Amino acid sequence: MTRAEPRLPPLPVAEWTEEDRDLLRGNLARADRYLSGAVDAPPMPPILGLFARHSRVGARWLAFNGTLIDSGALSPRDRELLILRVGARTGCRYQWAEHLRMAQAAGLTSEQISAVREGASAPLWDERDGDLLCAADQLVDEHVIDDALWERLASRFDERRLLEVIFVVGSYVCLAMLLNSVGLLPATGPDQLPDPKSHTAVHAESRVEPGSPSVP
Repeated sequence: MTRAEPRLPPLPVAEWTEEDRDLLRGNLARADRYLSGAVDAPPMPPILGLFARHSRVGARWLAFNGTLIDSGALSPRDRELLILRVGARTGCRYQWAEHLRMAQAAGLTSEQISAVREGASAPLWDERDGDLLCAADQLVDEHVIDDALWERLASRFDERRLLEVIFVVGSYVCLAMLLNSVGLLPATGPDQLPDPKSHTAVHAESRVEPGSPSVP
């Protein structure tokens, strides 16, 4: 369900303290241009306004997530495949909308993004991609990767990337719980939130404002 108004809206920029801005800045490269405090800075993304309500914890989450995005061992394509599957499984509209363009920029096609909703059973996936989707599903459902899947993943990924599969899924499940619970909306309103379980969700990038940020 998409709420007309969030339970907990972003903190208005006028109410931010300098400590809030200092804590959130420097943790995620793509977020810093919004946090500069300059008069010509772009409008603050709603998710950063949400983190500003608890900036000490929000900053630490951004730092962790920033490491995964800016200097992680997984390829951007693998990371975005996992994130979209988490968005689909958790029904997190905001997360799905934010990562559509990032997924396409990382090399996922529109057909592949659409097939993320179906998961590993979609016929277009090869075994490698299917195993990543299964890993996301097992972590969401059972909170553990089973022995057979672990062996297959370990034959393709080194130990750092194996750990990052778990870190990425866990981080974005955590974020999905937050976003779904507070009902966060994009700056453009609820009409810009596609349903990740809908067959039209893959085309959401055509309905999202070109300047809207993808953070985090």
